Amino acid sequence: MGPLVPEIIGNNLNLIIAFLIGIAFGYTLEQAGFSSSRRLAGLFYGYDFVVLRVFFTAAVTAMMGLIVLSFLGWIRLDLIYINPTFLTSAIIGGLIMGLGFILGGFCPGTSVTAAAIGKIDAIAFLVGIFTGIFIFAESFPLIRDLYTSGNLGNILVYESLGVPRGVFAFGLTVLAIAAFIVTSRIESRINGEERTESPLLRRRYSAAVGVAVVIGFVLIFMPDKTSRALNTVENHWQDAGQKIKKMDKDELAMMLINDENRLLLVDVRSAGEFEQSHIPLAVNIPFGKLTDVQWRNLLKDRRKTNIFYATDTETALKAALLSVELGDNGDVRILDEGFDVFNREILTFDVSNPHEKLSVDLEQFRRDARLKLEELAARAGGTTVQVKEVRKIKGGC
Repeated sequence: MGPLVPEIIGNNLNLIIAFLIGIAFGYTLEQAGFSSSRRLAGLFYGYDFVVLRVFFTAAVTAMMGLIVLSFLGWIRLDLIYINPTFLTSAIIGGLIMGLGFILGGFCPGTSVTAAAIGKIDAIAFLVGIFTGIFIFAESFPLIRDLYTSGNLGNILVYESLGVPRGVFAFGLTVLAIAAFIVTSRIESRINGEERTESPLLRRRYSAAVGVAVVIGFVLIFMPDKTSRALNTVENHWQDAGQKIKKMDKDELAMMLINDENRLLLVDVRSAGEFEQSHIPLAVNIPFGKLTDVQWRNLLKDRRKTNIFYATDTETALKAALLSVELGDNGDVRILDEGFDVFNREILTFDVSNPHEKLSVDLEQFRRDARLKLEELAARAGGTTVQVKEVRKIKGGC
């Protein structure tokens, strides 16, 4: 994901990078002492909380990184797959895995790390894991209803609590720091050893805590790029008329006839309205779908002029502003007066009646434009714009 995929990192290279990251991750776990069942089990007995601190560090670091990258528009959080929560099976599975963790001293990942350096207890643990997987798979038809009970969907903690994302991030950062301090004191009391750090190390710890708190606080005020764009459109769309030019119906008809390949017509009405009638060569992107990632490459094509239209000018103006705020092609126009006027005055121009209010030349132009746009629509036929399918990648620990 992010700015590297798929332009720089393709599917084949992606697998190689994943393999190398996996090796580095396993090496790091082993070097951190996570191949020791005694160290891992120490979490449950209170004499070693390094596992808790590592997981808190990983969670806070990943959370901060994702929010910052989302703020910069380099990653789309809505494309990250969220595993669905099945409450009943999560509780039962958590109890089974927790019991296995206490008895065996490993979780699945750390058991592989320990087995890789030849530890016999880890190899035995892995045999148990694969045996459990086999039993689960074979008995799944019998326990399917239990496994899927308590389905809460793809929930997020801060949404469930009704807390803004940035506030939750700051709270989790503070909670992690508090957990570091409390667990260190518990370790000292259980092990009967007073922790002694050099003044330099204490200053480093204090600096790290200070940086984490500052970053966590800043996250409160870092909405993602899409949210910022929608907020700008909601509150400042009236000012957009100064930088987004309007195009009248006759100018658009002329451009379609003479230079159709230089235009991208974007119909932001509903799909039903689009099916009933639309301007030839237009692509239908309803206003509510403009933020979807599959349209980005199409709307970023700087070889074309993007022309937005809707039933009214206001909706078209909001759509054009939203596209610009999302970082799409800045060469945008909107169709003045909306589609209904263009449809009446150009696409279905009444050629049977004389139009006294129009000059002879303008009336003749609209007669010709109607015929040529009908030919253009017939030539385009049922062709549709091809957009790349976007899929959420499943996975995780």
